[in-house]
This record gives sequence, structure tokens and C-alpha cells, in this order.
Amino acid sequence: MLDFFRNHKRLMMLMLVLVIVPGLGFVGIQGFRGFFDESANVASVNGHKITRAEFDNAVRQQLDQARQILGSRFDSKLFDTPERRQQLLDSLIQQRALADEAQREHLTASDEAVRRALLADPVVSSLRKPDGSIDLDRYKELLAMQGMTPEQYDERVRYGLAIDQIPDSIQASAFTPKSMAEQLAKLAEQQRTVQSLVLHPADYASKVQPTDAQLAAYYDAHRAEFATPQTATIQYVVFSPATLSASIAPSDADAKKYYDENIARYTTPREIRVSQILISSPATASAADDAKAKAKAESVLAEVKAHPDQFADIAKKDSQDPGSASKGGDLGWSTGGVLTGDKAFDTAALGLKGKNAISGIVRSSFGYHVIMLTDEKPSVVKPFADVKDDIMKELKAQQATKAFSDGSDGFTSTVYEQAKSLQPAADKYKLKIETATVTDKPSRTLPPDSPLNNPKFLAAVFANDAVKDHNNTQAIDAGNNTLISARVTDYKPAATPPLASIKDAVRNKYVAEQALELARKDGTAKLADFQKSKSTAGFGPETKVSRTDAQGVPPPALAAVFKVDASKLPAYVGVDLGDAGYGIYRVNAVVPGAPIDPARLAAAQQQLAQISAQEDIEAYLAGLRARSKVKMYGSLEGKQGDGS
Repeated sequence: MLDFFRNHKRLMMLMLVLVIVPGLGFVGIQGFRGFFDESANVASVNGHKITRAEFDNAVRQQLDQARQILGSRFDSKLFDTPERRQQLLDSLIQQRALADEAQREHLTASDEAVRRALLADPVVSSLRKPDGSIDLDRYKELLAMQGMTPEQYDERVRYGLAIDQIPDSIQASAFTPKSMAEQLAKLAEQQRTVQSLVLHPADYASKVQPTDAQLAAYYDAHRAEFATPQTATIQYVVFSPATLSASIAPSDADAKKYYDENIARYTTPREIRVSQILISSPATASAADDAKAKAKAESVLAEVKAHPDQFADIAKKDSQDPGSASKGGDLGWSTGGVLTGDKAFDTAALGLKGKNAISGIVRSSFGYHVIMLTDEKPSVVKPFADVKDDIMKELKAQQATKAFSDGSDGFTSTVYEQAKSLQPAADKYKLKIETATVTDKPSRTLPPDSPLNNPKFLAAVFANDAVKDHNNTQAIDAGNNTLISARVTDYKPAATPPLASIKDAVRNKYVAEQALELARKDGTAKLADFQKSKSTAGFGPETKVSRTDAQGVPPPALAAVFKVDASKLPAYVGVDLGDAGYGIYRVNAVVPGAPIDPARLAAAQQQLAQISAQEDIEAYLAGLRARSKVKMYGSLEGKQGDGS
């Protein structure tokens, strides 16, 4: 058979073409290649692929969040590591496995649950109009900026709610015994009386007298620590809604048109205050009972019309509504829309005009009502002149956001195609060319969200194309709808100054390190002496500390103090305090904490239950992953391989 294949290669190639090519008509060239090529994926869970694009997007989001929190202290090298990438992939795998489990258990979320979740979202809540409704146009606009429709966002929320049901149910079932909570609370409140003796490095500095040879040797061993970083003087332009807004000026006509189209936003709706008398007759009542209730309501209505000033007294006497009868039927103020949740009642109440107006008999799902309008505040529309400035600001922000969306591709192309100057881009989009001097690391002196601190931007500035050829950098996405491009006008490489020019700095660093080492050695020796002599010589006054009130005792020392065996007092512990020196602490006594009140004990029990629940959730997720079919596709950095 093999000889036949070797001797008829052309025939076999033709047969393969006839078999393979028609198949490509169904799956496509890319789909056929993707069937075998897993380089587009990083993992699969129960057959569901986690794509590299999905993973890379999650990495970007994680870095952006860390950058926003840490600001100038952010260093991408500390966050974009193989360990953190693996942790992120594990999280995506966990989410996918949890989603599969929710689907197997047929878990979903109702429309009402989705609605409640949306209304609880602070962003959605901020879109409320004065009448309480949501500004749907603005809502759709915000979602469109994220590439979603309201329907897609609803499904995303529903998906999240469904998945959350599993860990939420574990959380709800968590329990910690009261006795355990009480014991731990007592430990938290326990106090210990301590005395401290801290050996500061500054007290040993005079004992360090380095020779020139020692300084030279130290300098040679620590050259990198004395090096000045590479710097670049740059011109740069920032393309963002904020920078674009400087050239945007909405007209008065635009503002008036917006005011007219959104008049509800500037209208304080009519407020009404009503009282009611309810004669109960639920839908399950018999015909005879319903007729009896209606007759009673008609009698009450007649009495109210005869004596409207006695409505409250009649309500207290005859109303069968437990919530309002004792208050004379008063239901309080409402802006309308929903008073009781019953459409017939609400319509009748809102239809009353004029103070002390009385309705006829109103049939609702609760029974028969007599309603009085006891007070009202008319609807008020804010004049255009009063809100014009706010409208101008909003229109300016909207137009700037649209200009950014429409022009971002053009800006990117302009700085790339006309690479020898930023002026064309600045002229085209009316941007100001700024100057700055930057290093290849984020600056602590700049605001946390400054695009000049963006690691990708700094990497582009110090790339060969920018430094040697003085070309514009590409338009870097710095997050928060901000693009930035720069051109290097001057570059200074990293350099280590000669010892002679920084000798004082070298001396200070050498002395500080040696003084710290002397403090540690002296502290260790003194600790051994104290443990033998039990002396208090040199120690400060007694201080009572607890785990929740350190009284200035550093955290490492506080931890050491509470590890001391309470049956062997007085006791001494030595603690390395880092650059602060070496601390010796004498623990003299243990003072029980004050009795714990029930409220604090309940709070402690709840906190412990939450910790226990988290452990249960982690154990559940570990088991879920173990029984899921997880396949990994090699390194998260480069070309993928197989693994499991």
C-alpha cells in the first residue's frame, strides 16, 4: 500500500484536493486553519475557548485599574509578570467553569432582578430625571461608547447575576459559633503593658569613619544606585475630549434646542398629598361581601361630602387600611407615578385638582377607596437662563466626546504619516504643543492619571525610532479616552557621575548603612543581656497596647509583643525595624479586655462567618475546576503549545 502511495503522488495529491477544498467552502480557510491552530487561544474549559484577545483585554484592564489606583507609583514591571498573568488566566478559567455550572443548574435571573441591579448601579442612577425616570437617550449613548446596546448590557447583567447565585448561596449559608466569635473578640481586645527601647542608626553614625578606599570600593559595588536615569526633552500633543473642548463653543441656539428637547430634566413635577379611606374588599371576596363593602364605601363617601373637614376623623373611624387609618388616612407627599402601585388608585389620585378635592368611589385591587387631595405643589419649570451655563457645559462635553470618537483614527494617521513634526496634527485638531522632560520611569511629581506617566508612552519615547531618528511616536492610548504622541528634541543617556562629584552622597549612604548595621548588632547584644538580667534600664514608660490600638508601636513589633508567652513575664523581644533601627520590647503584663457588648459580638460573628464563607467558596471553586475539563495552551507570552 505504501509503495502505491509513493508511486502515485500526483493522483494522491489530486484526491486530497478533492476532499479538502469542498470542506473549506463550509468552514472557510480561516476556520479550517483554526481547527488545528490553537495559537489564537490561551485555554479551554469544557470545550469553551478563552481567546488570546479576551485574555489580552483582561490584562489591559487589570493594568489600567492598577495605574489608576497607584498613580505615579505604578510600575508595569511589577504587575505584568508571568505570575500575575497566570493568576489572571486562572481567574478567567474559574469564571468560565462557574458559568458552565450555572448553566448546568439552569440558573438565571428574572427581568425584575436585572431591573433592580441596573437601578442600583450608581452610573445608571445618575441618569435619573427629576420625575424619577431614567434618561434613556443618555443611557444608550453611554453604552454605545462601550460598543453595547441596552439589550446586550441587560444580558451581561443577567449573566453576572446568574453566576453570582452559586457563591452567594454559599455565602448566605456560612455560620460561625458564638463561642468562637466571643473568644476571638476577647483576644482582639486583650491589652499588654510594654516598655520600648529603640536603637536608632543616627546614634551610631559618628562611629562610622570611612576611608577613601572604603568609599571607592562601596562606589564601585553600587554604581547602579548612583546612576542618573536617561532623560528625553519632548514636544507632545494630547488628543482627548478635554483638549478638544478648548476649541468647541456650542451656540445659544444649540443650547435652547437642547433645553426644549429635554424640558423634563428641568421640570420639578407636581407634588400631591392625599388621604384615603379604604373599605377592604380583595379580589377573592364573594359577590355578597363585595356588594356589602361597596355599600359601606358609598355611605362613607356621602358622610365625607357632607363633612369634608372631618375626613381625618372619618378615616380613623372607618378606614380599614392599617398603614394610614391611624394617621387620618394620610399617605404623605408624592411626585406622582406610583402612590400605591395600583393603577386605578394612582390615576384617580393624580386626577384630583384643587385642595380638598374629593374623588368618587375608586375600585382597586385592595377594595373601595375615597380619596381627598389635602395639599399640592404645582409643577415648576426652571427658566432657560438659569440652566443655560450647565447646558453649555454638557453640550461642550458631548461634542468633545464625539469629536474625539470621530477624529481618533485621523489623529493617529497624521502623527504617523507626518512623522517629523507634531505641528500638522496640532493645526488640524487645534491642539497645543506642550514640552516636558521625562525619564523612562513614571514621575512621582505628576498627577496619577497624567498620560506622561503611561508606561507604553514612555517606552515609545525612548525607542530608537524616537531617540535616534527624532520621529513622532505613534499615538499611544493612555486610557480614559486619551491619545498622546511625542517627538524627542533632546536625549541624554543614563550615566554614572564620577566619584569625586558625588563623594558626599556616597559617604552619606555608606555611613547610613553601616550605622544601621551597628544598631542591629548592639540591639542583639543588649537583648541577650536583658533576657538574663530582667533589667528595665534604658526603657521608656509603660504603655498599654492592643491588637487594635498599637499606641505607636510599629506593626512588626506589635506582632512580636503578642506572640510572647503570657505565662513567662516579664519577657523581652527584639525586632528589626528596618531603616528605623532595632527595637527591644519588655512585655510586663497581660490585661484582659473589657466585656464585649452584644452588638460588637454580633459584628465579630458576622465577620468570621464571611471569612469562613470565603474559604468555603474557594474550596468549592477548586473542586469545580478539578472536575472541569481544562486545557492550557502553553506560554502566556509567546507561541502556544499544548499542556493540560
